[in-house]
Amino acid sequence: MSGPYGAQMAGPQSGAFPGGFPGGPAQMAGPPQKKLDPDSIPSTTQVIEDDQAKRGGQVYVTNIRGQVPPLVTTDFTVQDQGNASPRFMRCTTYSFPSTADLAKQCKVPLAAIIKPFATVPKNETPLYIVNHGETGPIRCNRCKAYMCPYMQFIDGGRRYQCGFCSCVNEVPVQYFQHLDHMGRRMDLYERPELSLGSYEFIATLDYCKNNKPPNPPAYIFMIDVSYNNIKSGLVKLICEELKTLLDRLPKEEGTETSAIKVGFVTYNKILHFYNVKSALAQPQMMVVSDVAEMFVPLLDGFLVNFQESRAVINNLLEQIPDMFADTNESETVFSPVIQAGVEALKAAECSGKLFIFQSSIPTAEAPGKLKNRDDLKLVGTEKEKTLFQPQRGVYEQLTKDCVAQGCCVDLFLFPNQFVDIATMGDVPSHTSGSIYKYSNFQVEVNGQQFLSDLRRDVEKSIGFDAIMRVRTGTGFRATDFFGAIYMNNTTDVEMAAVDCDKAVTVEFKHDDTLSEESGAVMQCALLYTTIGGQRRLRIHNLSLNCSSQLSELYKSCETDALINFFAKSVLVLVILLLQLRHLISLILPDAMKVFPVYMNSLLKTPTLVGSTELSTDDRAFHRLLVNAMGVEETQVLLYPRLIPLHTMDVSSEAIPAPVRCSEERLSESGIFLLENGLCVFLWLGQACPPDLIQNLFNVPSLGHLITIVFQPTSLPVLDNAHSRKIHSIISSISQRRATSMKLLIVKQKDRSEMLFRQHLVEDKGLHGGASYMDFLCYVHREIRQLLT
Repeated sequence: MSGPYGAQMAGPQSGAFPGGFPGGPAQMAGPPQKKLDPDSIPSTTQVIEDDQAKRGGQVYVTNIRGQVPPLVTTDFTVQDQGNASPRFMRCTTYSFPSTADLAKQCKVPLAAIIKPFATVPKNETPLYIVNHGETGPIRCNRCKAYMCPYMQFIDGGRRYQCGFCSCVNEVPVQYFQHLDHMGRRMDLYERPELSLGSYEFIATLDYCKNNKPPNPPAYIFMIDVSYNNIKSGLVKLICEELKTLLDRLPKEEGTETSAIKVGFVTYNKILHFYNVKSALAQPQMMVVSDVAEMFVPLLDGFLVNFQESRAVINNLLEQIPDMFADTNESETVFSPVIQAGVEALKAAECSGKLFIFQSSIPTAEAPGKLKNRDDLKLVGTEKEKTLFQPQRGVYEQLTKDCVAQGCCVDLFLFPNQFVDIATMGDVPSHTSGSIYKYSNFQVEVNGQQFLSDLRRDVEKSIGFDAIMRVRTGTGFRATDFFGAIYMNNTTDVEMAAVDCDKAVTVEFKHDDTLSEESGAVMQCALLYTTIGGQRRLRIHNLSLNCSSQLSELYKSCETDALINFFAKSVLVLVILLLQLRHLISLILPDAMKVFPVYMNSLLKTPTLVGSTELSTDDRAFHRLLVNAMGVEETQVLLYPRLIPLHTMDVSSEAIPAPVRCSEERLSESGIFLLENGLCVFLWLGQACPPDLIQNLFNVPSLGHLITIVFQPTSLPVLDNAHSRKIHSIISSISQRRATSMKLLIVKQKDRSEMLFRQHLVEDKGLHGGASYMDFLCYVHREIRQLLT
């Protein structure tokens, strides 16, 4: 199914995948097999450990074309010397097939996963900013690629040949520089755009809307004050938090305060806008009850500078919980809320972000009203995919309006029942927003998790009103784009905002033969507005090898990037097995030998498993999350880390080495931590030593520990080495992850253990799906057939 937004994921097929992998182990029984030793099959943890041992702690220099970077799980430092850091761009293979025929034959999708705003660690150089003044960045006349290390200067430095389309361009007078005896410009190392893979240009007015410099962005907080959110204590929690959080709005490097303006709306069936102008003694409320024709009732005083209006805003945040304390209104609207945000940004002529805190499906009479369409009878049928297709109508136009205005929507959901995430998440997922979900919200249970997410979401580095284009050398081009993006045409990736967590996966196809001599080059150019209101261009360049040898291509493959592509790719079900057979029937290089374990894990994800035990909303939520993920996030999601804690050295700084993600690795006397980037489990074996339990939970034995099914139990902070060590491990894991992870404590043989077991990806899936061992046997049988 493809709509105006580019490709959408296909819904799961019933029973078996076409021509492919049957639903469960029963259909896979062949002749009785010799029992394989689980230790003899390729191990992901081993591959990760080996790469860390070989390349960990080293400096990865990007001066060699087509070199495969360390794995995403390896700790390394990047030194940019002409190609973008793998933090910004990773490829499925670093050696492209030289012809389209060879690409067909090799079956490896050619793709790059681009995270244009990826966080750069403190010990690496931040991006240089290049300012060419009023003339703006230098570009090729023909293909419009920006000046970069792949441009070849000729004719004594007076002209240059474009590294993408080979067009010969005149060098502008003010940019002229003599060449040395090697034909390189004398100022090569003084100019970031000639010597580095990534850098930024200050954009001129030609790159701005209506040729006017942009205004700084605004953040609008829109709080659902219906009965559920008041009763749960959520509204009070948000208002308390905002008093201190607004001091930490992101700011431009080198400035004292943030330029971001803030505004506040509360709503249920109607909307309340607040005038918080600094001159007022008290905030003023204005009500819009005609939600069909949404407008913003005030311009002056709605979007303000927090520092200037602090007293009035704090006053408002004190009053909101009391104003609605006795409400009985349980119905809400949703689409008019987004519409109000867009209208406010339009009136202020700026881009920005809406933070919407919503508790239920919008059933009140208004545009975008939704009905409960959840129907588990459709699971496993042809119509199953309709459950995940958003109800379009008004939301389609809303998405267009948001993207045109540079309005990003972040949605915090607090549902107690079905809310139709497929539809409610549609605008956020096409405006590069984030979606957070806290089912059956209780302040004491998920309050901290929500606050951590909100803080990170407000504070993270971000750009607005962005447009991205990926240019390539001759012979191949970008054809498909996956991510939390909007596409109006086939080349421009439009993002209302772009932040440090969002990744776009780009697929390439051949349109001619590639030269092995010049390789394959690509340039990602992102035009955006900074949080200070400056228009900039961020450029990432990458050069790959080309080869006519299949062995070369496979040697340069990157499993984690491949699996990210498959997790997002539209035809995942149909082509999966065909690809897999071919990929595995070739002798896989070391890094690729664990490809089957990831593939099998992908087949067992909520998105692809047709099980009535999984809620439609959970499956839709999972699908939207994966769509925006980078390589590091899909890697740990599909192969969680299982870390033994009972044998750790409490005096060491290091996190203990993970073991294989299988029940066979658990021991009754052990304690294990499992994390997949979305949640953390602490699994306690039945026979784990009482002194360890005492050190961690301050109770004499496991029997004294009360764990409530599906509810996070708190892990107390105690003054002993074990407690400190576990908290430090959890904290260092959390810092690397994009969302705050809920901690669930699970006792062996408790009901809650089911939740934990579904993440042991080498075992049989709880909701269907083979074990890694069975899957491998199945694939090997297929390969034998293929070869005979």
